[in-house]
Parts: sequence; C-alpha cells; structure tokens
Amino acid sequence: MKRIFFFLILLFSAVSCMSTKSTLKNVDDNAPDLILKKDNTFAITLFAKDKKYGYDPDYPVNIFYRNTKDEALNETRFLNALAGPKGEKITYKRMETCCPFPTKRSDMGAGFLNVYELTWEGQKKPITLYLNIYEKGILMVPMGLSLKQN
Repeated sequence: MKRIFFFLILLFSAVSCMSTKSTLKNVDDNAPDLILKKDNTFAITLFAKDKKYGYDPDYPVNIFYRNTKDEALNETRFLNALAGPKGEKITYKRMETCCPFPTKRSDMGAGFLNVYELTWEGQKKPITLYLNIYEKGILMVPMGLSLKQN
C-alpha cells in the first residue's frame, strides 16, 4: 500500500510540474512508419543535418513503433543500427529518464525522454542522446554517427 501511495505522489508531482504544451520541436505524426530489418534493427536511410537532432532534449530521436509497452526494445532497435563516425562498434547505457512532456500515446498522459550515453573505441568524450518512444518523427542517424555495416 505504501508503494502505491508513493508512486501516486511521485506521478502527481511529475505531472503537476509539467507544462501542458510540449516543447518537442521535431514531432511529425505524418512520418512514415518505422521498418524493421531482418537483424531486428530499424531501417534508417537518412542522416541528420541539424546538430541538435538527438543531442538536445527539444529535438529527441522519436522512435514510436506500434506501441510503447516495451520501450527498451524500440530503443535497442535504433541504437543497434548505429556505429561510431568511422564505423566503430558502439556501446551504450541508459543514464536517466528526464524531461516530461504531454502525450496522447501514454496512459498517464505524459511521456519522458530516455537519456543514453554512447561510447566507442578511440572516442575522447562519450556522447549523450535523447530518445523518445512516445512520438513519431523522421528517423535519422544523428550527426557524428554512422550506420552499422552488416
């Protein structure tokens, strides 16, 4: 019972601090549906020209795919398609959840961004990407990264 009460208080606090207007700048409900490749990664053909794409919480990588029930799966499908700038194998870890925003694709009426740190051999400083599983957008490779070669 205490856990439920604590969760409700936490949820209320997060939602009450949230603006009713989204700050996300790159949501596109008309974006084409994401396509899965045979290796269970997303098929990505475009490369971002905006250096904010994926690196700024207002311009996250929007990876909504059918539902949000298994968020880690959709994030993995995106991240496993990427490589370092010269094709290096990347490793990644989820650092935190942040940046609440209103969305109709969540039972709570709110979504959160998941923050990932990406590293690869020879890299001087890890990079941070913001991923959004709740909204659609044109899926692209963020600047400074490349696609994994199969």
